[in-house]
Amino acid sequence: MFNNVFTNTSNRSVKAYKNIIGLFTLKGINVAIGFVIVPLTLNYLDPTRYGIWITISAIFNWFSLFDIGLGSGLRNRLAEALAKNDIQKARIYISTTYVSLIVIFIVIFVLFLIANVFIDWTVVLNTSKELKNELRLLASLVFFFFCMRFITQLITVIALAKQEPAFSQMLDVSGRIVSLIGIYLLTIYTSGNLLRLGITLTALPAVTVFFLSIFVFNSRYKELKPALSLVRFKELRYILNLGVKFFIIQIAGIVFYQTNNIIIAQFFGPAEVTPYVITYQYLSSITIGFSIILTPYWSAFTEAYAKKDFIWIKKEIKKLKYLWIALLLAMVITLLFSRYFIGLWVGKKVVINMYLALAITLYLILTAYNSINCSFLNGTGKIKIQLYIALAFSLIHIPLAIYFCHKFGLNGIMFSAIINTLVTLVVYEIQYRRIISNRAVGIWNV
Repeated sequence: MFNNVFTNTSNRSVKAYKNIIGLFTLKGINVAIGFVIVPLTLNYLDPTRYGIWITISAIFNWFSLFDIGLGSGLRNRLAEALAKNDIQKARIYISTTYVSLIVIFIVIFVLFLIANVFIDWTVVLNTSKELKNELRLLASLVFFFFCMRFITQLITVIALAKQEPAFSQMLDVSGRIVSLIGIYLLTIYTSGNLLRLGITLTALPAVTVFFLSIFVFNSRYKELKPALSLVRFKELRYILNLGVKFFIIQIAGIVFYQTNNIIIAQFFGPAEVTPYVITYQYLSSITIGFSIILTPYWSAFTEAYAKKDFIWIKKEIKKLKYLWIALLLAMVITLLFSRYFIGLWVGKKVVINMYLALAITLYLILTAYNSINCSFLNGTGKIKIQLYIALAFSLIHIPLAIYFCHKFGLNGIMFSAIINTLVTLVVYEIQYRRIISNRAVGIWNV
């Protein structure tokens, strides 16, 4: 019966469905690791230091922006080259992107080391002056491994472009498993130390994926192995033509997903970051299944759109929107039992605010629907509207979030993001319908 389903389905759909099955297994492992790591780190550190770690890691995630969209641009351009079976062009794109990222992050790291001398992290994180030297050293070491991670994880982008997201996820999970082992050993052989925790969580995944990349390029992806002789910086223009648009959209993503931690730390103290992050992680765990299903579709939509297979696109989008209804029901149930399950997960250390949980749930439900249309728009490269909306809301999000926090307390931290998501939901739905019916003109078609 299972084979019959695959037999009566297009090759593109078969590849997507097989990857979804693999992704569910690997994402399940990834989620399980995440749920184990939280209580381990909470028991290893006190809530204040845990909040400091969450906030400082969020800050360093901002520096992923400095790839100026190279990863996302490579994903689409590489998918196009592979659809045309142009292996030489694919290798040129990969080689050029790797070298470009290495140069970018070497420059960024050197500049950061200079700036770090003058940064008082105790002020940035609103914490005790006694931690000043520890935080400065932590920032230097952790930032280095963040830079290394962004370079080494390019192999996962290549896997996504090849419509092998399950393999991409396997590479990521491997790094997290090594991190989990490292943290477990820390809890056994050392007492709570922020520096050791930070290095463990950043160094081990980066180093693991680095060695896996070498292995993969000498085996599974041998035909795509990068080489210095294939670096063509003139090709950057083609990659960046699309990549810069993704870059600006990424800026908005960083603003929405990462600044909340800093705003909470500044207005309510680092300890309040912990219940927010744990509530968000618990509730968003339900959306992981939906994101797993969506993962193969970005590159599949790229291929389908290049081949003008609009019937397949409409059929798959319709299926995804039916699945979203099931997700909505699951999210409501998850919210109702949040206090009970979070209590089982982390114990009584964290008190859940149900109003905040409700706001997070609403945001996640709206974002999940948005992600369906975004997968299509990202795959086709029709993202100029996303770019303009992202730029506008990245400018007003922080002032809005601060205003809502003043007015409603911690409960207001999600209101700005909810407003943005409602606006984009309507706009992206209109754009999808125009493109798929061949009525998109002007800004709707770029």
